[in-house]
Amino acid sequence: MKRILLVNDVVGYSHVGMVAMLPILTYLGHAAYNLPTALVSNTLDYGQFSVQDTTAYMRDTIPVWEKLGFGFDAVCTGLMFSEEQARLVANYCKRLGSQGATVVVDPIMGDNGRLYNGMSSRQVELMRDMVAVADLTLPNYTEACYLADLPYTNKSLTWGQACQLLDAVAAIGARSVVVTSANVEGHSCVLGRRSDTPLPGVEQDFADGRYFRIDYEEIPVLFHGTGDIFSAVLIGHLLQGKNLKTSTQIAMNVVSRLIERNRNQADKCLGIPIERCLDLLATEA
Repeated sequence: MKRILLVNDVVGYSHVGMVAMLPILTYLGHAAYNLPTALVSNTLDYGQFSVQDTTAYMRDTIPVWEKLGFGFDAVCTGLMFSEEQARLVANYCKRLGSQGATVVVDPIMGDNGRLYNGMSSRQVELMRDMVAVADLTLPNYTEACYLADLPYTNKSLTWGQACQLLDAVAAIGARSVVVTSANVEGHSCVLGRRSDTPLPGVEQDFADGRYFRIDYEEIPVLFHGTGDIFSAVLIGHLLQGKNLKTSTQIAMNVVSRLIERNRNQADKCLGIPIERCLDLLATEA
């Protein structure tokens, strides 16, 4: 069992963010803890929402935990709501990393070639600072382009361009990179680049090549929170001792099955009711 700290937003009405990740990691046998970056009433696509920034709580909580000697085997960061939050979390991740924790950064910024509403070029810089302290980062293709300062394209990438993108994100400081929602040589796929050196607490297969690509068939259904589910499943299996490519494949399989089971749900903004679908994780244990 690994002790995993989730640093992400808590959404009251929707199975997204930390709400989606906690039951998955617990089901996979880990002890999951949380440091919320904000309390959010509901996903933003409902048109009306309320956000309570929790920077002051974070500022006070981290020193208390450190004085009490609380430690973690891994820390996984998500949405940041301010420059101070990003600095706090990046510095905390550095300290945890120096104690042997695995640092995973999901640089949530945008999708489909654009930044999310409210995001700016300053947020991109802050996310680069977060990625610089990561053992593993999990951007989607749009976020990877912003991080690497490479042009986004709707056209399919060549394998060489895909590897260039992975290398550019790794050059920021991340030791391993997984890019979702890419298209390479006409195929929807997830891309990966493993570290050249061992990561703390993570199994790696150095005989299997530095890069990998796993193709998938697009399912024309958009659920909120599937990225959070993907991250939780990948991290959960990675910290069980599986290598990066295997953990990525398992996460892709689980997300696909979850979407298929729930594709007729009327309100996709609610996300997937993960607690009712944990049996789909058991098939990949």
